[in-house]
Amino acid sequence: MKPENILEIKDLKVKFPVTGGFLLRKIAEVKAVDGVSLELRKGETLGLVGESGCGKSTIGKAVINILKFASPDVNVTGEVWIRDKDEEINLLRLSNNEMRKYRGLIQMIFQDPYSSLNARMSVGQIIEEPMLYHTDLDKKKRMDRVAWLLEKVGLQPEQAKRYPHEFSGGQRQRIGIARALATNPKIIIADEPVSALDVSIQAQVINLMQELQNEFDLSILFIAHDLSVVEHISSRIAVMYLGNIVETGPGDRIYHHPIHPYSRALLSAVPLPNPKRKDKERIILKGDVPTPMNKPSGCGFRTRCPIAKPECANFTPLLEFKEEEHYAACPYVSA
Repeated sequence: MKPENILEIKDLKVKFPVTGGFLLRKIAEVKAVDGVSLELRKGETLGLVGESGCGKSTIGKAVINILKFASPDVNVTGEVWIRDKDEEINLLRLSNNEMRKYRGLIQMIFQDPYSSLNARMSVGQIIEEPMLYHTDLDKKKRMDRVAWLLEKVGLQPEQAKRYPHEFSGGQRQRIGIARALATNPKIIIADEPVSALDVSIQAQVINLMQELQNEFDLSILFIAHDLSVVEHISSRIAVMYLGNIVETGPGDRIYHHPIHPYSRALLSAVPLPNPKRKDKERIILKGDVPTPMNKPSGCGFRTRCPIAKPECANFTPLLEFKEEEHYAACPYVSA
């Protein structure tokens, strides 16, 4: 691992089997993630953005190493390295028992605040539960930390006795954030944490995450499908399409000057706050997103790409250096 990185994903591939017939035999496979490599630096936020179904959430679940335990038939290959002090660990090689030692270092904030909290547990029990398994705190210290975390996310300590159904969506997501912080992690995987919330609440949650990142020195992989949300919180942005990274670079550069045809189309779909502005051209991609079970040969984007050439069917483009820290998986574009 590079000294500045706390997380490195190398050539990650995730394939889900598709079964059919009377005996439920494997008839095909879905290439949800097809050779992704990413780096997360200490203290930064890396935004991972793309359309629904492109494999973003699958990467998040692969990073915290729950895929093979939740779906035993899934095929996960590649490497996911994290740094713990002076130790480097490949999480994908660990068994469930071996992984437990490191789960306190890397936590996840889930997309749906309505289904990710156990309705039968009080808020205090929900936040306390990770501490039972990943810390050696006694009961009094655990409850003190629960009260402290509730204050940190903008809730009241006395609300620890209440249940999830008594809270709004934004408050539930704050509870999810407090739970993720319970073990004092170094890495947070935020899987579309604001997509189920109203726009006004989204801004509050994003601002809260930025404040907590500075206070707790967190490194965040922020997964979303909305480039405008990602741009506000991310140091760098990686754009994903059909299981592959197509462009990566500094957040402001990707947002204001994308060069890959897909990134440009994705950015053009972001609504303008001023409806009277007519200077923004909307890029409409032709056709539908291909199925991951039968990806096009060569470049997966070529069937919808406005600058595709016949030779795009013959090779899978790799990320190429375009300018400082800016890479794109297309040989026909330049910065």
